[in-house]
Amino acid sequence: MRSLEAAIEIRASPEAVFDLIHDYARRLEWDPFLKEACLLEGAKAVGLGVKTRCTARNGFAGLAMETVYVSFDRPKVAAVQMTRGPAILETFAASLRQEDIGFGLTRVTYRFNFSTRPRWLRAIAGPIASVLFRREVRQRLKALKSYLERSR
Repeated sequence: MRSLEAAIEIRASPEAVFDLIHDYARRLEWDPFLKEACLLEGAKAVGLGVKTRCTARNGFAGLAMETVYVSFDRPKVAAVQMTRGPAILETFAASLRQEDIGFGLTRVTYRFNFSTRPRWLRAIAGPIASVLFRREVRQRLKALKSYLERSR
């Protein structure tokens, strides 16, 4: 299993950051990676146990991932675990943590871990997926920062 992390400082409150990240009705306003983000099973808001589906834009072949929230502590941290995903992923889990660092800044830290399949290809697929995931996460965090700071 591979574990990776990316962080960024955003001029916004932890509450504003947390609320925007987990507002699936607004997700496509700022997230350049997705073409779909929705709550499943009739959920009206995000929370512990809520299931979601996110579908990537065409650059990632429209890969979709369904997750369930396994942690939800507004405005500090939320975490999801994959319940269904692309064939290349055996496991995936991620957390987003918001920390007030003063002066109107919030440090947003995205931690994630995953394993690829098939196992026999993991030595090659894992490093490639790491590069792609890390790049995508950094781009998404930059887009989040730009959106929130532009909206002020």
